[in-house]
Amino acid sequence: MRRVTTTFLTILLFLGAATGARADVLVLIHGYTGSSQSWEASGVVPALVADGWERTGIITLTPMGVQKIPGPAKGNGKSLYLVDLPSEAPLALQAYHLGMLLQCLRQHHPQEPVILVGHSVGGVVARLAVVLGRIPGISALVTIASPHLGTPLAERALDLTDDQGPMEMIKEFFGGDAYRYLQYSRSLHLDLARPRPGFVLYWLNLQPHPDIAYVSVIRGTPFALWGDALVPGPSQDMNQVPALQGRSAVVQAGLGHGLEPGDGITLLGILHTLESAKKGPPPAPEGRQPPT
Repeated sequence: MRRVTTTFLTILLFLGAATGARADVLVLIHGYTGSSQSWEASGVVPALVADGWERTGIITLTPMGVQKIPGPAKGNGKSLYLVDLPSEAPLALQAYHLGMLLQCLRQHHPQEPVILVGHSVGGVVARLAVVLGRIPGISALVTIASPHLGTPLAERALDLTDDQGPMEMIKEFFGGDAYRYLQYSRSLHLDLARPRPGFVLYWLNLQPHPDIAYVSVIRGTPFALWGDALVPGPSQDMNQVPALQGRSAVVQAGLGHGLEPGDGITLLGILHTLESAKKGPPPAPEGRQPPT
């Protein structure tokens, strides 16, 4: 059984002041190499649909503007949107795309609060979009295994693609499409290196963040190492971001970096807690906070 180590009471204490009316719009943001279908294939969307969320559509930004592929929603339930972003692009470009999509959604849902859920890099993109755009109506940001403090793996990718001349040709020949994709994503890897002055992540982590609810879903095994093979545990915790210290609830769930069916259950627990925050906390099960 998956273990959620932050108690519902703790989440309520973090989120109660920032949560108002019931959130009727949920936006799922994929990570690097992913797409909107990552949420479907992992089983997250089916779990949400079973709980009453409706597949309202998939949205993306094209040269012709915002394009929406309508879903089978009948308009009777809570709206669930998936987005498609250029996942190999730099953080700022992805955040621009997401900001445009959220502005469009706001026109269709002017009164409903919006919850953003980002997996991996998608969580950082969502945070950047919220800070840059100051988009009204966002009530919460949930990130799953997101590299808020960067990841050493991005630095390894930069080292791997830093060759010129004959060595680069050899790597392209033997590495094939995977190596060329790393090359194509080099600007993103620069953004995802551990924060340092002059780079996006360093700047972002020092900016004032909106007064909304924040939840960090951290991978790892209780009583062992927090984090996963791609992103260290502290980097997944938004409390480690200088501008967000003490403002994020923390949930430990899952082991690997990728999305998995249990994430749907974890997300439903968070969503139900967000919805119930103004009603008073339920009895709190035993739990344990990850170390910082």
